[in-house]
Amino acid sequence: MMRFILITLLILAIIAIAPMLISEPGYIAIAMGGKIIELTVYTAVFWFAVTLILTLLSIHLLKRGFRFSFGGWRKIAFASHRRAIKDFNKGIAAYVLGDYQQAEHLLAKSAEPALQQQTAYLLAASAAEKQNLRPNTQHYLNLLEEHTSGQNTIKTAGLESIIVKLQLLISHNEHAKARAIIDKYHKHVGHDVRLLQLEIDLCLTEKRFEPAIQHLVSARKQKDFNQKSLSQSEAIAFNGMFKELLQQHDQQTLANYWQKLPKKVKQREAILFAYCRILADNSILAPLEELLLPALKKDASESFIQQLTCLPLDKTANKAESLISAVQKHLHKNQDSIKWLTALGHLALASGQWPMSDKAFHRLFTIEGYQIKNRDLIASAKALSEQSKHQQANELLRKALG
Repeated sequence: MMRFILITLLILAIIAIAPMLISEPGYIAIAMGGKIIELTVYTAVFWFAVTLILTLLSIHLLKRGFRFSFGGWRKIAFASHRRAIKDFNKGIAAYVLGDYQQAEHLLAKSAEPALQQQTAYLLAASAAEKQNLRPNTQHYLNLLEEHTSGQNTIKTAGLESIIVKLQLLISHNEHAKARAIIDKYHKHVGHDVRLLQLEIDLCLTEKRFEPAIQHLVSARKQKDFNQKSLSQSEAIAFNGMFKELLQQHDQQTLANYWQKLPKKVKQREAILFAYCRILADNSILAPLEELLLPALKKDASESFIQQLTCLPLDKTANKAESLISAVQKHLHKNQDSIKWLTALGHLALASGQWPMSDKAFHRLFTIEGYQIKNRDLIASAKALSEQSKHQQANELLRKALG
């Protein structure tokens, strides 16, 4: 604006000086209703320029006044929205800092006015869940469901929001609602590890073991899938599947299913011991020995021995004599092997051979470098108790409990 005024003044100055230089001012005659107005060229241009400047100044002042009034109205109209955004941000900060009570209050309060219903209700539900306030969690989930009822694609709903909602629904045993959501977005299950894990967890909860096993095959191909969680899920899924086959059909159906499994699958310890546990629970020893003996004859891993000692072999008919013999052969080579002494102590206990179990555990406890485990102390106490050595057994039990 100032630049325009300066340019105009410069033009006026040139116009004022020019007639003086040429000594010929020039005239303009304007006739209006019988009146004749005579003006020099200089005067006419001057008043035209002044009128133009005043017009521009008026427009500029009006525009500033309009801006001021609009800004004031905007401040008043959106004050509640700004406060809500502030509360929403404070709520998120409180959630991150672990102040779940404050987070729940602020997020629930700001959800509607801040226009952040989806995020606010999800985090409020999660904050309530962390405080074990299940009715509150359910309330926020209901509000969230009302808000997201028209969102039919994963792009509009948001994958992360769906995952959090599923986790909360599953934790609240709202399995039917969780299943409806997963089925709605089933095309995305194989493309996101978190969604796949939730699908597997839900299948296991619903006791749909066959679909769970199919999803676990996909999970094996995902590099980002947690291997520990994968092994645990496989153990639960196959254990459930084996039980189902035995209960609904017969032993032969179970054996046929096992034989059809790929070799790589049968070699996984979680699956192998899930099958062995079913066999041991139902006193089916013959296939059990066939499965365990090859590994025992070789140098079995620590985890293999640990799972072996957890099998309910005391239910088997022949008390696993062949397994004990395989372990003893390893002890002939190394009498102070912690791994094989542990195996012998538990296998002998399961077979009812109390002196052998007692001797194995006694030697185990004297080996330097052995870290005492409560399982071993309790097993040894049982072997002593069965031999009427109650005082020694009580000492071991106190040690295990203390």
